[in-house]
Amino acid sequence: MPQPTRLIPIAKDDFECIDHLMDHDQYWAIEGALAANRPLLVRGEPGLGKTQLAYAAAAMLNRPIKHFTIDSATEARDLLWTFDAIQRLADAQVASHLYADRELLRNELAVTKYVRPGPLWWAIHWESAFNIDPNSAPNQPTGWTKDKGIVILIDEIDKAESNVPNGLLEVLGSRQFTPYGWSHAIRSEQSNDKKSNDPPLIIITTNEERTLPDPFLRRCCVLNLTLPDCVQDNGADLEERDRIKFVEYFVELGKAHFPKVILEEQIRACAELLLEDRKYAVLNQVSPKPGPAEFLDFLRAMISLVKKQLGDGKHSKSVVENAYNEISQNIRQFVFSKSKKPDE
Repeated sequence: MPQPTRLIPIAKDDFECIDHLMDHDQYWAIEGALAANRPLLVRGEPGLGKTQLAYAAAAMLNRPIKHFTIDSATEARDLLWTFDAIQRLADAQVASHLYADRELLRNELAVTKYVRPGPLWWAIHWESAFNIDPNSAPNQPTGWTKDKGIVILIDEIDKAESNVPNGLLEVLGSRQFTPYGWSHAIRSEQSNDKKSNDPPLIIITTNEERTLPDPFLRRCCVLNLTLPDCVQDNGADLEERDRIKFVEYFVELGKAHFPKVILEEQIRACAELLLEDRKYAVLNQVSPKPGPAEFLDFLRAMISLVKKQLGDGKHSKSVVENAYNEISQNIRQFVFSKSKKPDE
């Protein structure tokens, strides 16, 4: 069995590769969701790596990933199928001049020809989705076959109205649905047969801007992504052990993403700055609060700017530290402080 905590390289696009630090809880949440054949709902504030976790899961499992981002106009059926009524109307105007035979005209304009698979269709029955719309198939990693399952990422479900998660209850339970105009249902290819397909991994993210219905939650495994506390509940500074816990969390994150590129002392100093700015955001109830995304941006910017300032030549440790300290103070407000302070 793979080591639960490790760095997962993710091909973000054709030109960039990023890394995800897969921790113990994330690994077992994925394994548990797969074993239970349930969606994995990943909860947490923005910037904690919820979307990135889905891509890391796909890389770890060597599966394709299909990404769908929810917005306020999304309907539940959009996750299953869409119907291109505009294209059908345009084709009807042309076909009416080409086909005198009404039966031929009806066949040419059959509703099923204008139905396109949504992300959950790909998860439930890859082959039929591929046959309908091969151009929309996600990139398939080397060695993958359709019986190995895919990863579906449904991002920011809390942006939708409550009828969207409610509308998914039946399909998430039965793993079948009937598209518009179809005479038969699309059903999961899984069975109790040992030779059946591996289950898809459906990852759903939420920033918890809206409460999700209890029946929907009961059909999901749930992973809560959180950060170590940056302040006590009463607003007081952290005890020393808790302060160390916060700083060390981000030191390990920085070392994992930028090994041998930046001094550990500088990563630690940046974590201390983040602690101060995150504490301010929590106490003053400003949003968004700086977190891992901002921290990695901060380190990335400092590494680049120090290299630009000092060049590739060798320099004493004190010169490098001074460069980092100067640059960190100059860019800190632009990376960590996303909201105006009350006196500004």
